[in-house]
Amino acid sequence: MTTRWAARIEYIGTAYAGWQRLSHNISVQQRVEEALSKVANHPVQVMAAGRTDAGVHGLGQVVHFDTDAERNVLAWTLGANVHLPADVSLRWAQPVAADFHARFHALSRRYRYVFHNTRSRSALTAGRATFWHRPLDAADMHAAAQLLLGERDFSALRDAECQSPTPMRNVMEIAVWRCGEFVVIDIRANAFLHHMVRNIAGTLAEVGQGRRPVEWVTEVLEGRNRAKAGITAPSDGLYFVGPEYPAHYGLPPPPQPWFPATIS
Repeated sequence: MTTRWAARIEYIGTAYAGWQRLSHNISVQQRVEEALSKVANHPVQVMAAGRTDAGVHGLGQVVHFDTDAERNVLAWTLGANVHLPADVSLRWAQPVAADFHARFHALSRRYRYVFHNTRSRSALTAGRATFWHRPLDAADMHAAAQLLLGERDFSALRDAECQSPTPMRNVMEIAVWRCGEFVVIDIRANAFLHHMVRNIAGTLAEVGQGRRPVEWVTEVLEGRNRAKAGITAPSDGLYFVGPEYPAHYGLPPPPQPWFPATIS
């Protein structure tokens, strides 16, 4: 009997060419499928909630897979982790309804972008946050970010190679704040275009360092010209927090990001 399982994958993306399996480079998906296949004792293919680029990290990537192997929850989680490298971990697994689809049933997706905003770079946050030495005004960045809310044409904030048939996306929540030396962007939308979050981060940084006024973000959107927006911010600071699903599937909510945090 075939059972559909869902699982949450956590990973540091620094060493990988992204989530999606590739013929010419190592991906997170490849490592996950190899580990699950060893537990199942047959080839396993997974479908993920969303793709992440090279160097991007995942807190709550959700996948589903089908198998006729009779394994319990601990066998999938502990067994897979035995075969996974230290920078990839399966955090939970559970059986789900046969119609569940990790990608198509996601109601929204959440990302976090982290700038390490300090004059000198840190060895400990290298690869985990984007070093940005120019001072950033988080309050101005937050005000500018609110101009991105709602269903809009994000042509100016997507990569030229984006394959989506439409540039329309609905940004449901976005917030920017300072946490000690870090400036954090949290964003939730129904879906994201290729490089959309990194392009938003680079555009908000233009406002944060005083090069552009808050209202400039509206001009960027209305212009629909990628060349008129900010840079594509580095992948180091980007985390896929995870998707949300209809309650009747009974899946845990996305994890609460713990980085960065300061002790008061």
